Amino acid sequence: MFRNRITLPAVAIATLLAATGCSKKLGQFSADYFSVNPNPLELVGQKVPGTVTANIPAKFFVKNAQVTVTPYLVYNGEESSSQPYSFQGEKVRGNSPVIYYDRGGTVTIPVNFAWKPAMAQSELELAFTVNQGSKQYVLPRVKVAKGVVATAAFASAEDATAALAPDKFQRIIKEKYAADIKFLVNQANIRNTELSKGDIKRLHENIANANAAANQEIEEINISSYASPEGGIDINTRLAQNREKNTSAYLNKELKKNNISFGELTAQFTPEDWEGFQKLVSASNIQDKELILSVLSMYKDPEQREREIRNLSSVFDKLAEDILPQLRYSRITATINTIGKSDEEIQQVFATNPRSLTIDELLYCATLTDDNAQKIKIYTEAAAIYPDDYRAVNDLGMTQWNAGDYKAAKISFAKAARVNPSAPEPQMNLGLVSLAEGDYPAATQKFGAAAGVSELGEAMGTAYLLQGDNAAAVRSFGNTKSNNAALAQILTKDYAKAKSTLGGILAPDATTYYLAAVLGARTKNDAMVQSNLRQAVKLDPTLKATASKDLEFANYNLSSII
Repeated sequence: MFRNRITLPAVAIATLLAATGCSKKLGQFSADYFSVNPNPLELVGQKVPGTVTANIPAKFFVKNAQVTVTPYLVYNGEESSSQPYSFQGEKVRGNSPVIYYDRGGTVTIPVNFAWKPAMAQSELELAFTVNQGSKQYVLPRVKVAKGVVATAAFASAEDATAALAPDKFQRIIKEKYAADIKFLVNQANIRNTELSKGDIKRLHENIANANAAANQEIEEINISSYASPEGGIDINTRLAQNREKNTSAYLNKELKKNNISFGELTAQFTPEDWEGFQKLVSASNIQDKELILSVLSMYKDPEQREREIRNLSSVFDKLAEDILPQLRYSRITATINTIGKSDEEIQQVFATNPRSLTIDELLYCATLTDDNAQKIKIYTEAAAIYPDDYRAVNDLGMTQWNAGDYKAAKISFAKAARVNPSAPEPQMNLGLVSLAEGDYPAATQKFGAAAGVSELGEAMGTAYLLQGDNAAAVRSFGNTKSNNAALAQILTKDYAKAKSTLGGILAPDATTYYLAAVLGARTKNDAMVQSNLRQAVKLDPTLKATASKDLEFANYNLSSII
């Protein structure tokens, strides 16, 4: 009788515990409980992120159970794990999200995997470890997603454009030589003392030398004559006009005597040089100059200006002594062009005697060919002849980069940076090297020292793309026409712009056509998929295997295309 009294309450307690969801073992999770976003997963930069949402039904989760979920990406006989995530029943003391026995619940499980190319064909599995009271046990894994869209893997630092340190070559160098002939007040005759001045003699020498030189031409000679602003406008007009007339007569006589041929002689006069007056006063130390300048700003009529300035008796004598005489002159200006070597001449000289070329002529010579091997030859020669000019070795590195010789390019960029540590182009190029090596902090630091380089926007766009910030990449690329720029636009779903970018690439390669095929698949353009995928595989046969595993083409029978 005693034993029966003990047994009955025990059975009742066990029944009660089972009814409240505490004593029973947690059942197997169903794949239907989980949804994945995105599904399939997508590569972002160098990571495969995603979110698994668990919707646990009522009457499933045991009240005293704690579950640790570990996401695994399983691929090619390997697996990579993401950060474990825990949730618990309502009777568990802990800080994990709670799933209730009576009504179930929802939890969000973040996943993130470091990218490996083999992950393109993979399965996302969830592994479960249960702690219930003093017991621990493992539940079967659940498969919740399949595959990774790996289009972002086409991002490439090597495809970015290295920075060119440009030449300063000018075929025509325009220079101006000027000399002034001064006149006495109210006079227009040219004095012999003015014609014997050194600047007049040097002007004639420059004109004569240009006329005799085979590589120079006199483009224009101009005469500008002026009168100072005191006096009436009619008198000043006649004075300025006569000064221009007399200066033109003198100059024509000199040019004819020396058989000088030139493009054109032009002449004009200014009756009252108020602009010159204002500049001279501003630059002077005249007392009350601010008062004089205020008069100029207050009155626009020239005669009223003159009256008001004459009324400033305390300073007018100083103006008449120091300022006004400088405004009674004719200025002769000769525009002389020095003509450099033609493209053909530069190329011929490089072939026979490259050391006779200037550094800028050599750098310019490299721009005259599209043959990268010839560019390398020219820049190598330039770097040997001018070792102290960073541009030659930087541009050599650029051509080595274009040729895919990244090791040699890195050496050249580093040498250019040593020659001129403040030069921005080598810094940007070393940043590209860091990108290719996966050292993103170093790349960012180098790009920060490359302000003003025209290729920097593309380099920054590539850096953002490789790190998964696709929106920032699109902004940095701007209107760049490159595979990386088009890829960023595809990943941000700006398909119209991506199509325009791909169409604007001057030298499309296999990647260009492959991305166009991806764009066709995303916009449901079958013809675009077929034509571009065939061309991509034709240029790079290895892309056939890539395409066969690519989830972008999951809805296509590629055997009929490639």
